[in-house]
Amino acid sequence: MKQVEVTILGQSYLLACPDDGQEALLQAVAMVDREMSAIRDAGKVKARERMAVLAALNLAYRLAEAQAAPSTSSAAATAHDAAGAPVGGENPELARSLEALDVQGLIRRLDEVLAEDGRLL
Repeated sequence: MKQVEVTILGQSYLLACPDDGQEALLQAVAMVDREMSAIRDAGKVKARERMAVLAALNLAYRLAEAQAAPSTSSAAATAHDAAGAPVGGENPELARSLEALDVQGLIRRLDEVLAEDGRLL
């Protein structure tokens, strides 16, 4: 396993990455960075942690919507990011991984954490 340095919202992170997973990781990082940048640019949220939670919720919601939508083809069931690009891009393994996420579990956990804080924004 190797380490890859990435930047999300201007902050560097050193992430562990399987030898054959760098492209998928970079695609995921780009999606998160785009989502957090859009939230930051809207100007209503200043805390980086809250931007990250909102970005995660936005991405999970879009994925859940795509999974719940009836489709006549596999292309119609593909989740899309904020720019309208298919989640996972040209990487079907990343798309399958994102589809396998426990979206309901993530939302439940975020609800628990945010309930402790007492406010979303």
